[in-house]
Amino acid sequence: MTRRIVGPFNRVEGDLEVTLDIEGDQVRAAYVNSPMYRGFEQILLGKHPLDALAYVPRICGICSVAQSAAAAQALAQAMGLQAPENGRLAANLTLAAENLADHLSHFYLFFMPDFARDGYRERAWFVEVLARFKAVSGSAAADAMPVRAKFMNAMAYLAGRWPHTLALQPGGSSRPLEEAERLRLKILLAEFRAFIERTLFGDRLEAVAALDSEAALYAWMETRAQRADFPRFLHIARDLELQRMGRATDRFVSYGAYRDGDTALFRSGLWADGKLQPLDAGAIREDVTSSWMAGDLALAPEEGRTLPQPDKPGAYSWCKSPRLSGQVVETGALARQMMAGHPLARDMVGRHGGSVTARIVARMLELASVIPAMEGWLQRIRPGEPFCVQAGEIGDARGVGLIEAARGGLGHWLDVREGKIYNYQIVAPTTWNFSPRDADGEPGPLEQALVGLPADEGGEAAPLAVQHVVRSFDPCMVCTVH
Repeated sequence: MTRRIVGPFNRVEGDLEVTLDIEGDQVRAAYVNSPMYRGFEQILLGKHPLDALAYVPRICGICSVAQSAAAAQALAQAMGLQAPENGRLAANLTLAAENLADHLSHFYLFFMPDFARDGYRERAWFVEVLARFKAVSGSAAADAMPVRAKFMNAMAYLAGRWPHTLALQPGGSSRPLEEAERLRLKILLAEFRAFIERTLFGDRLEAVAALDSEAALYAWMETRAQRADFPRFLHIARDLELQRMGRATDRFVSYGAYRDGDTALFRSGLWADGKLQPLDAGAIREDVTSSWMAGDLALAPEEGRTLPQPDKPGAYSWCKSPRLSGQVVETGALARQMMAGHPLARDMVGRHGGSVTARIVARMLELASVIPAMEGWLQRIRPGEPFCVQAGEIGDARGVGLIEAARGGLGHWLDVREGKIYNYQIVAPTTWNFSPRDADGEPGPLEQALVGLPADEGGEAAPLAVQHVVRSFDPCMVCTVH
């Protein structure tokens, strides 16, 4: 058996190392290391509770709105505030805009360029993919990035700026929309829809969202693989059998996304043992056995602490190991679609388990379903009516903010005593998915998903299959370790 350390992976920031134990040209075990520590949870201690709204967006420049949304929700619970409908709709629009832009960036900039690597030079589709998706020089990025940039102009109207907006507040949104701004947002959404339908899908959003099985997906792909980018991916994925790569636990968790009164666009829940179950967020524990963190017990986030212990024996990551009822679970777009009961997602998982293909398909399903939802939310906003209620002071209180970032479930646990932050704990999506082994020796989701993959380098620094699986989870390591 040989051991190989591979990385970096993420094309935004590469603080990820994966140690592979390889035997017989296959991965026998994987150890995922988050090698950078940042310490936002300690920074927040002793601060005024509302200061969290200024600090937590700076955890990440990609999903800063998601961090804001989780903090605002935790503060709202601690203060007993309910946002007016305009504020709730504006918050949904702001988070959705960031998440959809993230899906677009992930597909075009982070994921698809791996298929233009020299290891695939003998594939029939390689020449076309090289021209379309090669990093920096491919035509796809030149097409997609101006569209993404223009779509993100929505943040000017919804949030004042991006990243690190202060518009999301416990009482709603501090950035009320005027009628002229609502109409401009409608135009931006229409232009974004047009690009997704023309260039990414080659079909209407509603037709993509209606695909109900793997067979229907591949039949839909056949007539579009030469003229749209998502069908091109499906053609490649079927050729490489990516639907058989990257399976982890087949247990999925989602906190629910885009709440609208008593309902949500995507419901919360746990998918385990082939069925949907209620989510018990009180069963979340953070194990630190393999983390460079002090502590012996797996604690609930509201009771836990983030205390660095860099010389801890047996540890190999700054990432903690979140578990739900002691079980390893996966979070992300695929988890959301499993909770929502989308027939395509459930058919793919039922046939092959969680996989590289299923995770990318789930992100595409979200583009197809969230854009129409945004159009509906925007239509319901009433300029001139309240967007926010004033936040008061907090003496002693606790609050929890559970939202869905693009990469999955994000949780903020807030404890305020005598008007100051006494404890603040964050569990990010990548903390779940890239967690190290727990006290029972159970590997995290990515560690499990890498086992059994072919480990032939093919001229690359990291095995191609390993790269596809890692990027299907879309690592964001600065969020992982805060």
